[in-house]
Amino acid sequence: MPTFVFMKKVYFDSAATTQLRPEVIHSMTQALKVEYGNPSSTHAYGRSAKSLIETARKEIAAILNVTAAEIVFTSGGTEADNLALNSSVRDLGVTRIITSKIEHHAVLYTIQALEKQHGIKVEYVALDQCGHVKLDSLKELLAASSDKTLVSLMHVNNEIGNMLDITAVAKLCKEHNALFHSDTVQSVGHLKLDLQETPVDFIAVAAHKFHGPKGVGFAFIRKNSGLRPLIYGGEQERGLRAGTEPVHSIAGMNEALKIAYQDLEKEQVYISGLKAYFKESISNAIPGVSFNGGCDDTARSTYTLLNICLPMTQEKGMMLLFQLDLKGIACSKGSACQSGATGGSHVLNEFLSKEDLAKPSLRFSFSSFNTKGEVDYVVACLKELCEA
Repeated sequence: MPTFVFMKKVYFDSAATTQLRPEVIHSMTQALKVEYGNPSSTHAYGRSAKSLIETARKEIAAILNVTAAEIVFTSGGTEADNLALNSSVRDLGVTRIITSKIEHHAVLYTIQALEKQHGIKVEYVALDQCGHVKLDSLKELLAASSDKTLVSLMHVNNEIGNMLDITAVAKLCKEHNALFHSDTVQSVGHLKLDLQETPVDFIAVAAHKFHGPKGVGFAFIRKNSGLRPLIYGGEQERGLRAGTEPVHSIAGMNEALKIAYQDLEKEQVYISGLKAYFKESISNAIPGVSFNGGCDDTARSTYTLLNICLPMTQEKGMMLLFQLDLKGIACSKGSACQSGATGGSHVLNEFLSKEDLAKPSLRFSFSSFNTKGEVDYVVACLKELCEA
């Protein structure tokens, strides 16, 4: 009889998307079986589905310390970003946007479109040598003009893990009468965020980043903002987002977020330990490895990812992801949203030297489903490929 060799499979790409928790799958299948009524219908089936949605809205709002009316369900983070940015220019009189060159393309491309279509002024805050936003630069930009301004800066960078002092930025914006939007896709579900203490105006969230389903998320829109819908057609979501709500997906997102915050401290300790173990192991195994951005700074980066630069030639590095995939290892070169791009990471291009840009950089992102044994396997494979 033939002998079958089962390839080891290791998933270190949770910044791209996460594995669904069993409890989330259960909540979604229950909703699919039972809550199949249209939540806009007035009969009992519709009312029951609507009740599930509104319960989820209240529970999510309570986690962020906001009102239920400030939570608008969307198809994910990209739509939530677009809603805040487009409506701010179209409906709130914003004529200037301050952002950074290392934002997610859901923000950068939207701002570029607004610049072209509406002639808004776009200014970019300065970054330090590790890719952190310079708050002094932001302060100078805010003070330099009285134009109606929106600041859009992400809370946690999806490629290098740098954390923004979101509360300090929010307070700076308030001092200068500027609106503040933050893409919090990589932080909600992983970091505590009290939106009463942090006076941000708009945030964007995606469920699949914290072990929920893909295709659903939400925008936080502070009350009395004046924001108007991006999608028209019905009165769902208090008129701010037309379209029949995906009841099962909202149920899954709510379950995932509740578990994330119930287990937050325990998972932070566990995943932080994995990250530290990965960093120590690869530093010992591969002399010359370096860490991009501020991802190795535990005080100023998320505990969920490391972006590493390997001491390998560009030629050898070209096939690195493919070689790792053959070994059953999932990770990213840049962000998953850029996996088909040929121009390299727009984030790393902003601060890495030409020498380091020529070397392969990989993002490894972790979850509570990972183990130290998996770290050992990945490090051994990377060592073998570097020495080949």
